[in-house]
Amino acid sequence: MPMVPISWLADHVEVPAGMDVAGLAAALVKVGLEEETIHPAKVTGPLVVGRVLTRVEETASNGKTVNYCRVDVGEYNDAPGTGKEPSELPSRGIICGAHNFEAGDLVVVSLPGAVLPGGFAIAARKTYGHISDGMICSARELGLGEDHDGIIVLDRVYPDRKIPEPGSDLLGFLGLGEQILEINITPDRGYCFSMRGVAREFSHSTGAAFTDPGLPGVLVKDVPEANAEGFPVEVDDAAPIKGRPGADRFVTRIVRGIDPKAPTPRWMVERLEAAGMRSVSLAVDVTNYVMLDLGQPMHAYDLSALAAPIVVRRAKAGERLRTLDEVERDLDPEDLLITDSPEGPGSRIIGLAGVMGGFYSEVEDSTRDVLLEAAHFDAVSIARTARRHRLPSEASKRFERGTDPRLPAVAAQRAVDLLVEYAGGSADPAVFDFDAVAAPEAIVFAYEEAARLIGVEYSKERVREILEEIGCEVAEGASGAFEVLAPSWRPDLVGPAHLVEEIARLDGYDKIPSTLPAVPAGSGLSAA
Repeated sequence: MPMVPISWLADHVEVPAGMDVAGLAAALVKVGLEEETIHPAKVTGPLVVGRVLTRVEETASNGKTVNYCRVDVGEYNDAPGTGKEPSELPSRGIICGAHNFEAGDLVVVSLPGAVLPGGFAIAARKTYGHISDGMICSARELGLGEDHDGIIVLDRVYPDRKIPEPGSDLLGFLGLGEQILEINITPDRGYCFSMRGVAREFSHSTGAAFTDPGLPGVLVKDVPEANAEGFPVEVDDAAPIKGRPGADRFVTRIVRGIDPKAPTPRWMVERLEAAGMRSVSLAVDVTNYVMLDLGQPMHAYDLSALAAPIVVRRAKAGERLRTLDEVERDLDPEDLLITDSPEGPGSRIIGLAGVMGGFYSEVEDSTRDVLLEAAHFDAVSIARTARRHRLPSEASKRFERGTDPRLPAVAAQRAVDLLVEYAGGSADPAVFDFDAVAAPEAIVFAYEEAARLIGVEYSKERVREILEEIGCEVAEGASGAFEVLAPSWRPDLVGPAHLVEEIARLDGYDKIPSTLPAVPAGSGLSAA
């Protein structure tokens, strides 16, 4: 289920100052996004910048070497000559077993009263012959990763960020003090598996200004046109399900010369972890981040391991694939595959389309050139494959609910921009865009239908206003009924009843009166 940090949501919609997670949950439930739970902050209590003033190594009776440190923690310092272990300097005394820091370094200090992940409460305690009045923290102790070999030295870990003064609060700086709302999404609201979708719904609920990051010129400056140099893709679907091709949009982009060891920026790691995902590598993290932010699942391949063209096709009898979860899978003729061409078009399988990639052509530590995939797959096809193989994935959750077929080019450009910025790569001018997306069919909708089904009188102007608010294009037909084109991110809107539901939802369920049906007189008991 989607996790919604307010700080991330605010990238796309104006969140009122002072709004907390409870207020966010109340706003979203008005438009049908129910609160599942509110996850508490990872860390509570004072977590501040400390400057190490002195570090004295001491050998304990058990033979372990520890450091007795005097640490400047700003307003939390003991005055000279006071405190649990009086000092000539305003500071606090702290015992630390790590040795990867020196006097003068800026470190993370949790003070008495703080509670770290796992319910670990910090208090002053006597240890190794001293009173330790706080703790100098490692990444693992703060839930920021598995590194426990040494404490966090702020100016080394964050060389591109201005470190606050000693005593300054670090909860926001480290992304540890924010509560996160988990929401429940109904199957017809797949677009809300993204910050883009939730921000749109928050705007519907509150009237807050929303800027759609899925439009060219908003999150990305420009989306280049497809050209003849693009890495080609062929769709060869001889057995479409319910007459719909397995793929109707497939964009490929190339980024060359990335640094395969470039670290994922801390802000991105924090957002991935807030969403319940772990950081893998920069290239993979970028595709996951774009998916969480915009709602477009993506995949990154090692370009050097691929042979053009990519072919999207159904599986053949007897074919097998080892997926990234290290399971060898027998494929079904309904499974949609991503393949390439070592011996002939579509000969080598490189992934289950929209579900999970295979081991071949995955991005590795040696990868320098990356091929990015952003596609639109048929929802029914992906749902059947995911269930057949008992393989739910973050990608399949979105594809099986219906993704936005107009989003792949923007999402691919966003991923290119991030890899250029953080991996030192360069955007290849080659762009391929297979686009066979069918034009949407207009829904003929008499505005009086809303009043008939809901029991609330809506003016024609109000009906148009709501439909346009959710992104529909509304024109008036010759008969006086509206001709409505649903937005590309709402594949669930296919008939008049669906539009009526949207009118009731956005105008407010609380405005619908509770009316008991009339009981006909003289009918008596039924024969049964």
